[in-house]
Amino acid sequence: METQLPDDFRCPISLEIMSDPVILPSGHTFDRVSIQRWLDSGHRACPITKLPLPEHPCLIPNHALRSLISNYTLVCPSKLQPCPQPQILISSLTSQSSHVGTKLNSLTHLVRLTKHDSGFRRKLTELGAAPGVLKCVGSDDPSLQEKALSLLLNLSLDDDNKVGLVAEGAINRVIKVLRFGSPDCRAIAATIITSLAVVEVNKATIGAYPDAIQALVWLLISGKGREKKEAATALYAICSFADNRRRAIDCGAVPILISLLDSGLERAIEVLGLLVKCKEGREEMMKVNGCVKVLVSVLRNGSSRGVQYGLFTLNCLCTCCERLCFEAINEGVVEICMGLMEEENEKIRRYTSSLVQTLRENHAFG
Repeated sequence: METQLPDDFRCPISLEIMSDPVILPSGHTFDRVSIQRWLDSGHRACPITKLPLPEHPCLIPNHALRSLISNYTLVCPSKLQPCPQPQILISSLTSQSSHVGTKLNSLTHLVRLTKHDSGFRRKLTELGAAPGVLKCVGSDDPSLQEKALSLLLNLSLDDDNKVGLVAEGAINRVIKVLRFGSPDCRAIAATIITSLAVVEVNKATIGAYPDAIQALVWLLISGKGREKKEAATALYAICSFADNRRRAIDCGAVPILISLLDSGLERAIEVLGLLVKCKEGREEMMKVNGCVKVLVSVLRNGSSRGVQYGLFTLNCLCTCCERLCFEAINEGVVEICMGLMEEENEKIRRYTSSLVQTLRENHAFG
């Protein structure tokens, strides 16, 4: 038998072990008492899928699940202890009397419950979970901090939560982790930045924090594989906002990204593809010796997405600088472009055509 209680035994509404599981027309199972209370309150949508329900939805007994729960109770009765109520779990995170072990246990419960349940994520934020979670993110205990970051990441997955979490002060906490956390914590912190930046207004807010972009660039330098990749992804997410591109350039991101790209981190070309859109970005790239060689290498060996960004970046640079056109030619870009003209990917064909035209207009080849 499993050492952990199967999640499917708990009602998605009450989070308690179901005594009379029933199936909604949406296909999801709930405890009869909980779903009946939900329907009696006037709701006519599935609590999980949010899809509309009939006026009088049929509640079909889930005999198979009820039998499983019953059998499990007989074999492992000690494992069927009810999960604490969300409010109790949240309170333990802020209580001064709670020990680290208690907080860690509460966070473990909450991480599991929020992993796939958007309804429960929203419920937690409505209950005021954010301050307690952020307090644990600021903990000096690495295990507690990592678990709190995992919960914060889960909460950030819902667009409705993203702006509120930033307003609660999530960015300040996450920036500190980027600088001083363990490698795993830093990687999760960068992923949280990416998640929060999905909402457009958050991109400007994040970039406006004095140390946010600097911390991500620092992670590109000092981090390991996963940290570097997540930091590059976060920079890509926030640099779709134009003002953040200049901030990243001012923090010295361009030569670092080119170096990482040369070392095999293809995610770096996506960020360079955004930074090249501004004059300052192009100027910085032109200063880096071997920049064209690295970009041509991406065209030769990169993934389809990498080739797209490589073509775009190289074309932007060649449009502004005749010297770079001749460098590209010397690196064999024309032969590569001839091959890319036959690609199935329409964007690659279009970007290839633009680059060839740029080279012709600069008289780099006939």
